[in-house]
Amino acid sequence: MKEFTVTPDPDAPGLSENLQGVDQNGAAVHLPVVVEKPLTLFLNGQEIVTMMTIGDYPDYLALGYLLNQNMLQADDEVTGIDYDDDLGVVVVRTDRETDFEEKLKKKTQTSGCAQGTVFGDVMEKFEDIILDPEVMLKTSWIYSLSRKINQQPSLYLETGAIHGCVLCEEDRPLIYMEDVGRHNAIDKIAGYMWRQGISPKAKIFYTTGRLTSEMVIKTVQMQIPIVISRSGFTAWGVDLARQANLTLIGRAKGKRFVCLSGADRLVFDIDPATVPEESSKHQRKAAR
Repeated sequence: MKEFTVTPDPDAPGLSENLQGVDQNGAAVHLPVVVEKPLTLFLNGQEIVTMMTIGDYPDYLALGYLLNQNMLQADDEVTGIDYDDDLGVVVVRTDRETDFEEKLKKKTQTSGCAQGTVFGDVMEKFEDIILDPEVMLKTSWIYSLSRKINQQPSLYLETGAIHGCVLCEEDRPLIYMEDVGRHNAIDKIAGYMWRQGISPKAKIFYTTGRLTSEMVIKTVQMQIPIVISRSGFTAWGVDLARQANLTLIGRAKGKRFVCLSGADRLVFDIDPATVPEESSKHQRKAAR
């Protein structure tokens, strides 16, 4: 696949709006602010969850959520996806009858932005997945990916208050999705991969958000062996990554990064001293 097959469109109608306020000096300012809206997901005739989202790619978000909740199986046949923007509803239809009444009774609110929710046993299938131990990660790829993604126009750079997730292969960013919650962004990628038949083999996840237990669980369930983040870690996220032999890299900014799990996959092929520091312009935008 070529670089950036799917990219954010920060100018797309409805994703952000300009609001007026005052700054620390009392001067009038206009600031682009991301828009969030509820999206209720139905699987066949059953209501599953209402998510807060920016509203783009509702079909991929719905599919990815159901896949990562183990409500949709890899071999299921999706017979239709109906989306109504006015009602804020997306309905996924399958030829297999589904009933998750018991699973929906067990709900866990995650640490994800916009209050992510998982149902049933959050460790379902986790311990059975074996991530490819032969996949390698060159440190030069980390720096290259960070630079390319950081320079790509996005709502993350334009407005802040949003997270991005990028599916990558070697030093090539492929699929870049954004949302108010990183769990939504990763679900969009999961749905896109399933719909387009993209294999997780030797893929890398890059995210702007924290490396929490939820992010680790979803990455492992998608069988992606490496995840890189601009942000930090949670202790449970690290513990789960070590259990699964997931390579977990955080605080990846400029020439710096920290690996807390799966360091045996790293190939140190570049001197960090030769890597330029991150642009202060992008540091300011990313911090908003």
